[in-house]
Amino acid sequence: MSGGDCAMCGKVAARGDLWIADLLGSRAYLNEDQYYPGWVFVVLDRHATELWELTAEERRAMIEDVHVMAQALARVFRPVKMNYELLGNQVPHIHWHLVPRLAGDPDPGGPVWRTTHAARPLAPAERAARIAAIRQALSEPGQERAG
Repeated sequence: MSGGDCAMCGKVAARGDLWIADLLGSRAYLNEDQYYPGWVFVVLDRHATELWELTAEERRAMIEDVHVMAQALARVFRPVKMNYELLGNQVPHIHWHLVPRLAGDPDPGGPVWRTTHAARPLAPAERAARIAAIRQALSEPGQERAG
């Protein structure tokens, strides 16, 4: 990693208890705040801030990683819509936010950033069960993966 004091480089360097899986060119982590159940980060495994900094192969791997993680989240959470966010304004390291939007969301037509809420971390056992369910969905037959 060459991101200096980049928070995401530190996250990618260590798996930690929110780690879900290593993918083709990234790592997936459960967002500690599960106010929106299933909110996951797909973090590029090297430091880069813009898509144009990636090679063609890295871009293909990144979108494939986002695809397989979204597919797994859809299997687990059965969302009415999946939100995909790639911003980098606050944390300048390529990372996607994948947010399954469920029936009954507090603001179904708006972005998750707009909803003021208290963080909802899960108890360790519930967090582990949620991660295990996502990992299981990643390994199910029919899960599309390049390879």
